[in-house]
Amino acid sequence: MTETKHYDLIIIGTGSGNSIPGPEFDDKSIAIVEKGTFGGTCLNVGCIPTKMYVYAADIAREISDSSKYGIDATYNSVDWPSIVDRVFTRRIDLIAEGGEAYRRGPETPNIDVCDMHARFIGEKTISTGQAGVEKVITGDQIVIATGSRPFIPPVIKESGARYHTNEDIMHLPELPSSLVIVGGGFIALEFAHVFSSLGTTVTLINRSEVLLRDADADISARIAKITRERVDVRMSTSVTGVTDNADGSVTVSPDSGDPITADVLLVATGRTPNGDQMDLDTAGIEMDGRRIKVDEYGRTTAPGVWALGDVSSPFKLKHVANAEMRAVRHNLLHPDALQTMPHDHVPSAVFTNPQIAQVGMTEAEARAAGHNLTIKVQNYGDVAYGWAMEDTTGFVKLIADRDSGRLLGAHLIGPQASTLIQQLITVMAFDLDVREVATRQYWIHPALPEVIENALLGLEF
Repeated sequence: MTETKHYDLIIIGTGSGNSIPGPEFDDKSIAIVEKGTFGGTCLNVGCIPTKMYVYAADIAREISDSSKYGIDATYNSVDWPSIVDRVFTRRIDLIAEGGEAYRRGPETPNIDVCDMHARFIGEKTISTGQAGVEKVITGDQIVIATGSRPFIPPVIKESGARYHTNEDIMHLPELPSSLVIVGGGFIALEFAHVFSSLGTTVTLINRSEVLLRDADADISARIAKITRERVDVRMSTSVTGVTDNADGSVTVSPDSGDPITADVLLVATGRTPNGDQMDLDTAGIEMDGRRIKVDEYGRTTAPGVWALGDVSSPFKLKHVANAEMRAVRHNLLHPDALQTMPHDHVPSAVFTNPQIAQVGMTEAEARAAGHNLTIKVQNYGDVAYGWAMEDTTGFVKLIADRDSGRLLGAHLIGPQASTLIQQLITVMAFDLDVREVATRQYWIHPALPEVIENALLGLEF
């Protein structure tokens, strides 16, 4: 007989959703469902481990390029197993294991953990289980935070050939000598940087005619130029077939040009929300395309059921999932004073080399919206710290409304871009007038933020 148990709150997914239960929920009975590894995509296979690999790759790239600083240094080789051990065995795996142990331990006695797949079998009714034993649970409130998974093009999936995604590429037993990456978004570009900087010969196949197609056109063009100098980039190219070879290599057939054979194939063609795996229709939960449909407060079409993060959000970003989690947590506790999902001025960064960061409108979007624009492109190499770095490719592009003095968009490519953009996020979030931002505060000389100062001063009104 299947066990049935009722809870005040059920949370499906332990990425951002796992942060909901705090002291305010100590009097609530809670079930947390996680069929995979505790911590979700960001911790285990996404943001955090990838940036640890990126940092190592950045160091390797600096050594390789050190001659421009008058330093005679050489990058000899990489101890790939040591990198894997540093990232996972000594860091990520311990955090994931500790997070699960905490939720299962005496510190949170009001929480039960289920470790089998969750699917709805009725209104507010879920079939799941624990340790292989099926269990049916019901809840007064349910939060779906099940994230997303890599999208695999049918031509690759149906080929039966061996491929990797971001979820397992970092666990390769050794550094491949050659790699084919399919995709042209942030995942593809970050791994192209990692592997090429560590010594792998990389070929990138991109169906689109641009890289980072959602970025500002100037950023997209610059990163394409830089990437072409480091890896073999095939633009406007589709994959027509993939085959495994007897020696363990993989051959990728494009729709133009010769087939490409490499040790490893990485598929980085985007991500698909996981809502379609949960039989949502049985619970009255509607989809909006591939995402779960939610209103401005995070409520699904089923009363008492909420969703947040990649499974429902238009932004597949961890910091957005965290912000949505805080809104949903508030709404669970204060149903008479609901907060809207925080989707204003959402920034993003790509940890390529150089880094890319953006917030707000692109130039094309701002023009389409009818704004009277003033635009400034400020090169890193025009400020003192840019001289110190011998930077020749980085720039800051600011887009402002000439009439109001409001910043509409900021787009950076260059060292520390993901950090530098924070002050521009602040400008937008607090609706500051850019005609005053540059002159009403100090900018430390000769620090790198002077590139932001000069960009602001260069806007014409």
